[in-house]
Amino acid sequence: MLDTRPLLKDTDFPLIRRGQLQTLQANLGYLCNLSCTHCHVNAGPRRTELMDRETIDTLLAFLHRHQLSCLDVTGGAPEMNPHFCDLVSAARAMGVTVIDRCNLTVLLEPGFEHMAAFLAGQRVCITASLPCYAENNVAEQRGKGVYENSVTALQRLNQLGYGSDPELPLNLVYNPNGDFLPPPQQQLQADYKRELMDRHGIVFNELLTITNMPISRFGSVLLAKGRYENYMQLLKDSYDAANLPAVMCRSLISVDWRGYVYDCDFNQMLDWPLRVDGQLIASDQHRVHLRDLLERDLSQRQIVVGEHCYGCTAGQGSSCSGALA
Repeated sequence: MLDTRPLLKDTDFPLIRRGQLQTLQANLGYLCNLSCTHCHVNAGPRRTELMDRETIDTLLAFLHRHQLSCLDVTGGAPEMNPHFCDLVSAARAMGVTVIDRCNLTVLLEPGFEHMAAFLAGQRVCITASLPCYAENNVAEQRGKGVYENSVTALQRLNQLGYGSDPELPLNLVYNPNGDFLPPPQQQLQADYKRELMDRHGIVFNELLTITNMPISRFGSVLLAKGRYENYMQLLKDSYDAANLPAVMCRSLISVDWRGYVYDCDFNQMLDWPLRVDGQLIASDQHRVHLRDLLERDLSQRQIVVGEHCYGCTAGQGSSCSGALA
């Protein structure tokens, strides 16, 4: 697979520093029942990387020690980690908000039929990927049959109260199916709400638009098609400095399935580790482990940036919580 990493290191992106840490985002592993073309972690059914119990316990210790308000779990399909339910239950018992980044179809997989009810019982916020309200676009990006299964899963979540009960928020995520920026989030949200209700009787809370990052699987496709430079120019031409104060890395750190720490999920996929005081304080010479940060204050630390950071500041801006502007 072609790799964009060497092209991203030299950058004129502005220096930014972390503010108050609020969210711990944890990748529980790359195992997934889908292999989507836009996936920046190259997840799929054949991946074997999964966070172990010791690292799960470290996540919980870090949440408690730093009194964080939010645990954001992702993957792969995070629900496929065998310790997923224990992690969610323990975090919720601390009063921590849990966001599950769900691909929806996993809720229909054999062995996971209980998962939707579990998430509802724990009052977990579900942020679910649905690239389009139309079947053809979803099939192009995520595979045949994914749209139908996603609709079935959304209807099941609605039956449990998701999207209507204030304690059961259901948010959907839109990623473009090509090398262009998302349309305005509020306008697209109105279209999604109208079409999903009219076609399937589905309700949800918010639509989050996320820009595709020129890394991993999507970056490789750009290089293979000779479109990488044009896409990067689009991101730079669309740069808006007003988005800088709200970029997600200012209030979040990202942890990979082994427990190593990064400034964001995208830096994690690039293997660009978090630095403290300009240095690595790692268990090995290349990375910082979460257990090494239990007693560290990470506020005001400089964030590692690269060319891909223009993806978070282009147009309306982009983060794991959707548009910034």
